[in-house]
Amino acid sequence: MNDTTSSCLLRRAMLSARDQLDPASRAEKSRRIAALLTGHPAVCAARHFFVYVHFRSEVETLPLIEQFLAAGKTVSVPLTLRKEGRLLAVRITDPASQLRPGCFGILEPDKEQAVHPAEIDLALIPGSVFDQLGGRLGYGGGFYDRFLSQDAPQALRVALAYAMQLVEQAPLEAHDQLMDMLVTEEQLYDCRRIRDAQNSDIQG
Repeated sequence: MNDTTSSCLLRRAMLSARDQLDPASRAEKSRRIAALLTGHPAVCAARHFFVYVHFRSEVETLPLIEQFLAAGKTVSVPLTLRKEGRLLAVRITDPASQLRPGCFGILEPDKEQAVHPAEIDLALIPGSVFDQLGGRLGYGGGFYDRFLSQDAPQALRVALAYAMQLVEQAPLEAHDQLMDMLVTEEQLYDCRRIRDAQNSDIQG
């Protein structure tokens, strides 16, 4: 079995397990994740948030979007340009009126208020499989990997996930982008610090 096949099987199994979480449990875990996230100094200091709009069993982000907007933060969300294979960051101020089902059925805005991704301070990223070092497997399309590497490399990369999505080591490929932080309902991981500590141990 090659690495790509292994990644696909792991992704499929993890998403199936995540889909089995009941709605009340997802909502409670999402609330705890939001509390840990918003208490972090880097999050408090950020001015422009790029936030995925949750879909199916993902960690819920609409309450976070509302919270950021109420605090006077700038919020942009992804618009999927499927033919181009990339994401466009679009500013929103009223999710209830500006978001509607788009690509893959995910709630999306129109292109009216597209922003330059260089303005983004912090990006909240979804995914299927994660590890404490910041390894992330997405959903197989590479949309977020391209956005982070090509469009918004300056943004602090923060992954949101349930603790059950963590593995010891995610089977990454060369294009997979590492996260700076990972937040679950149990803990906030400073992935950069963990990687630095691991590298120091190896060098020592």
